[in-house]
Amino acid sequence: MQKHMQTRHFLTLNDLSADELNIIIQRAIELKKIRSEVRLHKTLEGKVLGMIFEKSSTRTRVSFEAGIAQLGGSGLFLSSNDTQLGRGEPIEDSARVISSMVDIVMIRTYAHQSIQTFAEYSKVPIINALSDDYHPCQLLADIQTYTEHRGNPQGKTVVWVGDGNNMCHSYINAARLCDFTLHIACPKGYEPNAELMAANADRIRLFHNTEEAVKGADWVVTDTWASMGQEEEKKIREDAFAAFQVNEELMQLANKDAIFMHCLPAYRGLEISDTIMDSPCSVVWDEAENRLHAQKALMEFLLGAIT
Repeated sequence: MQKHMQTRHFLTLNDLSADELNIIIQRAIELKKIRSEVRLHKTLEGKVLGMIFEKSSTRTRVSFEAGIAQLGGSGLFLSSNDTQLGRGEPIEDSARVISSMVDIVMIRTYAHQSIQTFAEYSKVPIINALSDDYHPCQLLADIQTYTEHRGNPQGKTVVWVGDGNNMCHSYINAARLCDFTLHIACPKGYEPNAELMAANADRIRLFHNTEEAVKGADWVVTDTWASMGQEEEKKIREDAFAAFQVNEELMQLANKDAIFMHCLPAYRGLEISDTIMDSPCSVVWDEAENRLHAQKALMEFLLGAIT
C-alpha cells in the first residue's frame, strides 16, 4: 500500500487550509459534472473505505458508500453492533487493527474525542462523518452548494438559525476558512461552545431573535431542534425554539437573492415551514446530493489522488 509522508485526517474544517478547501470544492463540482455525463471515473480503484457508525444515518451512509463505489473502490459498513468504540476493545487497539486492513476510515459517533483518539493511532486517513462537536462533511457540501449557485462565499453574510450544535460549530470554522461573517440566532441557553465563539469573535455575531439576525443575509441555514440523543428533550426544545422557525416571511427579511439550506432530516412545521424547502430560495435538494460529490473529492484528496 502506498503510504504518504504524513497521513492527513479530516476531523474538523481546520484540518484544511483555505487553498485546500477550494481545491476540494472545485474538484467536487468537477466530479458532479463527470457523474452527470455518466463517465466512469476510477481514481480510487481497489481502495477500501471502512465506515464505522455509532450513530445511524441515511445520507451519510448512502453518500459515502455510493461515492467510494463510483470511484472504483468499496465500502465496508460497520454498525454499532459490529464495533464498539471504547466499549470493550480500547479505541487505540481498534484503530491499529482496522487501519491495517483498509485504506481510509469514516467515523460517525458521539464523542469527538473518540475520533481524535482513533486518528492518533490510525495508519490511514480518518474522516469525521459527524460527532457531537462537529459535522465538517456537511459543510463541504454546503460550501459547494453556495459556490455553485452564488459563487465564492467570501465577504458574504451567513445566518445560522437554531441550536448552537455541531453544525453551528462547523459553520463557525467555515466562517474563518471561507472569510464570511456568521450571524448565529439561537434561544438563550442554547449558544455554541463559548471557547470557539471567543476564538472567532471577529467573524461571528450572536442574536437571540431571528429577525435581526437575518437582515442582510446572503445564505440562511437551519437544522433540527433536537439532535440524535436528545429525544427526551424534544418538548422542552420545541417550546424554547418556537420563535426560531425559518419560513417564507423570515426569508423576505434577507437579501433578495438569499438562499436557504438545511442538512436534513427536516421536520416541517417545526424548524421550517411546510413549504420553504420547495420555495424558490431553497437549494436543499442540491445540498443533499452534494454530500456525494464533496465526499468523493475529500476521499481523493486524503488518498493523494488530487493535490
